[in-house]
Amino acid sequence: MKHRIALLVLSVLVVAGSVYAQSFDTTLALIPQPVSLVRGQGVFTLPANAVIETNGPQTIARMLAVRLSRSTGYNIEVKDKLSISGATIRLEIATDKSISKEGYRLTVTGGTVKIVSNDPAGLFYGTQTLVQLFPAAIENFSKVKKDRWTVPAVTITDYPRFGWRGLMLDVVRHWFTKQQVKDFIDEMVQYKYNLLHLHLTDDQGWRIEIKSLPMLTQTGAWRAERVGRWGDFTKPTPDEPKTYGGFYTHEDIRELLAYAKERYVTIMPEIDVPGHSLAAVASYPELTCTPGTYQVNAGERFMHWPGDGTFYGTLDNTLCPANEKVYAFLDKVFTEIAQLFPFEYIHMGGDECYKGFWEKSEAVKDLMKREKLKDMHEVQSYFVKRVEKIISSKGKKMMGWDEILDGGIAPGASVMSWQGMKGGIEAAKLNHQVVMSPNTHTYVDLYQGDPIAEPVTYSMVRLSQTYKFDPLPPGVDPKYILGGQGNLWSERLNTVRHLQYMLWPRGFAVSESVWSQPAAKDWNNFVGRVEKHFVRYDSAGKNYSRSMYDPIFTAKKDAAGNLLIALSTEVDGLAIHYTFDEFFPDKFFPVYKQPLSIPKEAANLRVITYRDGLPVGKMITMPIAEMRKRKVVN
Repeated sequence: MKHRIALLVLSVLVVAGSVYAQSFDTTLALIPQPVSLVRGQGVFTLPANAVIETNGPQTIARMLAVRLSRSTGYNIEVKDKLSISGATIRLEIATDKSISKEGYRLTVTGGTVKIVSNDPAGLFYGTQTLVQLFPAAIENFSKVKKDRWTVPAVTITDYPRFGWRGLMLDVVRHWFTKQQVKDFIDEMVQYKYNLLHLHLTDDQGWRIEIKSLPMLTQTGAWRAERVGRWGDFTKPTPDEPKTYGGFYTHEDIRELLAYAKERYVTIMPEIDVPGHSLAAVASYPELTCTPGTYQVNAGERFMHWPGDGTFYGTLDNTLCPANEKVYAFLDKVFTEIAQLFPFEYIHMGGDECYKGFWEKSEAVKDLMKREKLKDMHEVQSYFVKRVEKIISSKGKKMMGWDEILDGGIAPGASVMSWQGMKGGIEAAKLNHQVVMSPNTHTYVDLYQGDPIAEPVTYSMVRLSQTYKFDPLPPGVDPKYILGGQGNLWSERLNTVRHLQYMLWPRGFAVSESVWSQPAAKDWNNFVGRVEKHFVRYDSAGKNYSRSMYDPIFTAKKDAAGNLLIALSTEVDGLAIHYTFDEFFPDKFFPVYKQPLSIPKEAANLRVITYRDGLPVGKMITMPIAEMRKRKVVN
C-alpha cells in the first residue's frame, strides 16, 4: 500500500442519478452502502471444491479462502493465475477507467463471482463486500452445519468518498496487546476503514519502545493497578507496585505494520505533547517546568473540567516549552518513530494543555520576553512550531488536534478537528489539510443511550447523531478535507468486550459517512442494515450495543408545573411498555402514548421496548428523583 493516503474527491455527478433513485435492498445489508447495486436473477452457490483465482496479490485470495473455509469447512483452493474458463471466484486486477481509486466492481451470477479493480486495495474491499453477501453464519469462527452457502446474484460498483477513513484506538489509558490490536484491524477492515490512529502516549502510560530513552518504558509504561470508576481512584503511594501496563517493542510495531499493510491499513502514531505527558515526566522529571517527584497516573483525577468550557490541573503534566532538553528529548523520540512508521504523518497531540504551571515558571517568562510572545497560546504555538520543525526534519508531516491553531498554526501542519467542526473549517480556510473527527459525532467512547443504563462516561453521542456525520462542511474547499475518523478513547474501556460495545454500531455509521456518497445515506434504511449486522455479530461472538432501541427520557412540565416524563426512541416502530409499581413490564403492560404524569408515591419508572411482540431494548429503571434533577424541556 502506498504510504500516502490521497484525498479522493469524487463528484456525485459521476454517479448516475438512476442509481440513487433506486431503492437499496436492505435484505443485502451492506455496510457501508455501495455506490451502485443492481440485483440479478438467482443465486450463486459456493461449491465445496471452490477455486479462487487471481492475478493480484496472493494474500487477498488467501485471506478470502480462510474467511470462507473456517465456517463452511470447505477446502478452497487458491491459484495465482486467471484461467480462460474462469474460476469459481475470480479476483482480477485490470484497467478500467470507470472504477475509481480503491474501488471495485463485483459481479455475482449463478455460476461465478468476479471482482475487478484497478488496484489491490479495491480488490480487497471487494472481498469484504462479498463476505457480507453470504449468510450471517459465514462470520462464525468454527464450522457450521449448512446445506448450501449462497450469495444473491448482484452487480455492485463501488468506491470511497474519502481517502482517509480512520479509527483511533487509545492503547494508553488501558493496555491492549499486539494480538488485540490485530483483531481490531480485522474488525475495522470489514467496514472498509484504512487508517488506524494509535494513541501511544499519555498521562497513564508510554506504550512504545524508544531505545535511546529506556526509562520511557522501564518507568513510563507501568502504573499501579486500579479497578472501578475512572477518575475516582486513589493516588498510588510511591512504593506501591506498578504492575499494570505494557509497551510495544520495535519488533512488535514492525509486526503490526506488516499485518496492517496486508489488509490495506496504514498506521499513524501519536505522541501526545506538550500536555498529557505525565508518563514522560515520570520517566524524565527534568522535562517539566515544575520540579518535583512524579509517577504515572493510575486513573486518579488531577485534571478538572468545571463545565464552562475551561479546565485546570492540580499537577503539572506538561513538557516545559522553555527547556532545550525537551526538544533534544523529542528529537530522539521522533527520530525512532519516523524510522519505524512509513506513513507520511506523525501526530503530535497538542490538546488540553493546561498552562497554569507555565504561567508560574520564570523560564517561561524569560522565553516570552526573548521570543516576544504575548500570551500562553503563543507559548504553545512556539512549542508546536519547534515540534513541527523536528518532525519535518525526519521527512514527515505533522498533524495535531485543533488546539495547534491557538496562537498561530505551524506552517505545513495538518489539523485533526475534535472540538466539533470549527477548528477543521478554520484550518481548511487557512489552506491546511484537515481530518474531521468531531466529538459531536465521532467520539465513540461516549454515552449512546441514557446514562442510567449505560457504562459510565461523560457525554452523549447517539447512533443517529453519529450517522449525521459529514466530513465535508458546506462552503469548505474539498481539496483540504482528507476525510474523517472515529475516536475510541479508553479511560473507561477495560476489556475488548467493552471496546466492542462502544464502537459498534456507531463504527458502522462512521464507516458509511467516510465511504458512501451522501445521497446514498438514509437513516431508516441504515437501521435495517445494522440489525442484520447484529445477527452477523452474534454469529461471530462479537459484542455490540443495542442502545438504539432504548427510550430517550425527557423531563417536561404540565400547565400546573407538575413534572411529566416524555419518552421517545431513535428507531421507528417500537412500543414502549412501562410501569410505576416497581414490577418489570413486558408486552402486557401499558404502552406509552403521551407524556406520563407521575403517581404521587412512585419512586421509579420502569420501561422496556418491544417490536412485533418481542423485546428489543433493555429493561431500564429510571428513578423519579433522577428525572427531577434533569433539565426541563418545553
